Amino acid sequence: MQGTAYTYDPETRAGSVLLDDGTPVPFDAAAFDAGGLRMLRPGQRVRIEVEGEGEDRRVVLVTLQTF
Repeated sequence: MQGTAYTYDPETRAGSVLLDDGTPVPFDAAAFDAGGLRMLRPGQRVRIEVEGEGEDRRVVLVTLQTF
C-alpha cells in the first residue's frame, strides 16, 4: 500500500501517512524502525504494510517508495 508522509516526530519516531484517498493512518516507532529509515519528511511518498481491519488496522512497516 502506498501513501504520503503527513506527520513525523523525530523524538518519538511516530507519525502518520495519508492514503491516496485522504485517509490518515498513524504509525508508531516500531513500524518506523521496521523500515530502516533514519528520517522522514512530510510529503515523501512511502510504502506501508498494515495488519488488521477497521478499528484494529495498524501500520507495521513504513519505508520509502522507490520506482
